[in-house]
Amino acid sequence: MVVELLFNPFVVKKKPWQMFAAGFLYTFVALMVSLLVFKEIAGILTIFLIVISCLPLLFTAIKNEEELDMKSDKEWKLLKEHTKVLFFLIALFLGITIALILIYIFLPQSLVENIFKLQTEAIGRVNSTVQANVTGNITKLDIFAKILFNNLKVLFFCLIFSLLYGTGAIFILTWNASVIAVAMGNLIKLELAKTASVVGFAQISTYFGAATFAFFRYMTHGILEIGAYFIAGLAGGIISIALIKHNLKEDKILVDSLDLIIISVGLLVVAGIVEVYVTPLFFY
Repeated sequence: MVVELLFNPFVVKKKPWQMFAAGFLYTFVALMVSLLVFKEIAGILTIFLIVISCLPLLFTAIKNEEELDMKSDKEWKLLKEHTKVLFFLIALFLGITIALILIYIFLPQSLVENIFKLQTEAIGRVNSTVQANVTGNITKLDIFAKILFNNLKVLFFCLIFSLLYGTGAIFILTWNASVIAVAMGNLIKLELAKTASVVGFAQISTYFGAATFAFFRYMTHGILEIGAYFIAGLAGGIISIALIKHNLKEDKILVDSLDLIIISVGLLVVAGIVEVYVTPLFFY
């Protein structure tokens, strides 16, 4: 209980930076415990320990949002309050992601391969699937449709996990954070290797430049996707808690949740457009 109680779940909505710090700290603590206890499965155990650490914060936040639904009759005010939760959830995600990137970059390669084995395999499967599908006269519209379909599947699972477990979406999002961290960390290492081959050494400015390039390449559209997943997770969590408290008969709960789901789908469409048509203009 010590780690979870380092941050007050009742005030983090007003202080999103605390969620960034929470995600960052939870990640390093989870990794250290995993390496000390079960080094062979440290990668997946780290994910689970991060999730366990985040549960009190997330449950309190979603419970408060469900209570707001019951008190307020104005949907636009509810959506405004939900936006505050979205900001602190994204801050949590960024804290976890950046911590994992630093771990990927600075730990010894043998240890990194052990910790991020599953994530590396997942990225390899995705790349293999993409290469297998890039045959013939494929268009950007085809790529957009495939990306949107895959993202909608993730959105669906976030919604279902939240419906079943209340805060279940955090597991999927923490896993995604680890996969993104591996992709970004690998890109940073490649950029540093290119620079080192030309300059002969890597300066601090080189690290900063590579990290900035990797961050914006993935997060230009990634922030929109993660925001959509969190919104869907919030909708599922609100419905889940309303079911437990027998409040689902209230129409405003369903209306608010439906609005959140529609907004999340709309964000995914925008994210797909940015990923296919905007990001390649700057980062490829």
